[in-house]
Amino acid sequence: MSDSSMTDLLLEGVVGSTAYGLNTPVSDLDYAGIYVQPTSALLGLHPPAREHATRQGRGGADATYHELGKAMGLMLKCNPTASEILWLDTYTAATDFGHELIGLRGCFLSARLVRDSFFGYATSQFHRLVDRGRFQGSLETRREKHARHTMRLLWQGYELYTTGVLPIRVPDPDRYFEFGRRIKEDPEARTARALIAEYETKFDTARTVLPEQADEAPLEDFLQRVRRAHLEPLPTPVR
Repeated sequence: MSDSSMTDLLLEGVVGSTAYGLNTPVSDLDYAGIYVQPTSALLGLHPPAREHATRQGRGGADATYHELGKAMGLMLKCNPTASEILWLDTYTAATDFGHELIGLRGCFLSARLVRDSFFGYATSQFHRLVDRGRFQGSLETRREKHARHTMRLLWQGYELYTTGVLPIRVPDPDRYFEFGRRIKEDPEARTARALIAEYETKFDTARTVLPEQADEAPLEDFLQRVRRAHLEPLPTPVR
């Protein structure tokens, strides 16, 4: 996708380190978006596989755009990366359907999946920073970044679990950068391991405001209406 003016784009915004307030002078500008495939393309003998419904690129910037069906499927799993676009403060593009989807963001949430997804992604970041600490020649800046995002994901997940709101921008960026710097002298990432254990206890003892199951009925209604709106009329037969 080369720009944000394409007619099938529902939603687009700046995500990643810039959105979190954790960007540095060398950070890339990252975009994410949601687009709609023509409904006729989904009705043939060989419809595109949903897992492949992703486009990359926005000029020279890093960008990832998921087709609406794939995006909603990931959001129902409470995938942190896919879900954050619904919680941004500002957008570079948003249609009426895009705004409606933002209004439905709470319907995707369920307590167990929020905990499992955010905790799981944080643990994945932790393993990356540990591996980078064990191999000679690993870039320290990458280890620091993984450490910052481990901390961010734990904080975001806990906030979402206990308040029902996913905060995007961290309140005290310096604290996250300091946490990353401490990892430099900590090849086994003991500091991060301790933070994960702390949040595991916090999740175990917290009272969640989230439901046990996502509210799928309004999401199904929304997706059906979008699909109908993007179904091209059949040509008039020649008599």
